[in-house]
Amino acid sequence: MSFPDPHPGLVIRYAYLWKREHDEGREEGSKDRPCAIVLSVLDEDGDQEVMVLPITHSPPQRPEDAIEIPPATKQRLGLDSERSWIVISEANEFVWPGPDLRPLPGRDESTIVHGVLPPKFFADVRDRFLQRIARDKAHAVKRTD
Repeated sequence: MSFPDPHPGLVIRYAYLWKREHDEGREEGSKDRPCAIVLSVLDEDGDQEVMVLPITHSPPQRPEDAIEIPPATKQRLGLDSERSWIVISEANEFVWPGPDLRPLPGRDESTIVHGVLPPKFFADVRDRFLQRIARDKAHAVKRTD
């Protein structure tokens, strides 16, 4: 399978590991889901490291923990019509491409990409996530092979 270059705003399918699952000692996510790449950087070894935010149908317990995705954006990404949120209180970090990328169901087996978030919407997601990181109000789970 050929993987695209990861870039911020790209929405991919990924086996996301929630922080609570990680804290329980799990190493694998329980469900494949859409996730938005929020950061992509080259590390000192030349590896591409990405950070992804999960997309969920579950409304946040606290409104500041997630940002609702507009219906038009969901439709353009080929997601279902149920309400969904991008969680900004936690993330997964991994070396691209990584073993937890998944093909999109019902589409060509070689694609993991739903699409790209609109620039203004993505900038809001990124900025609010980075603000939470700066205030120590977000957690990242470092994934390994």
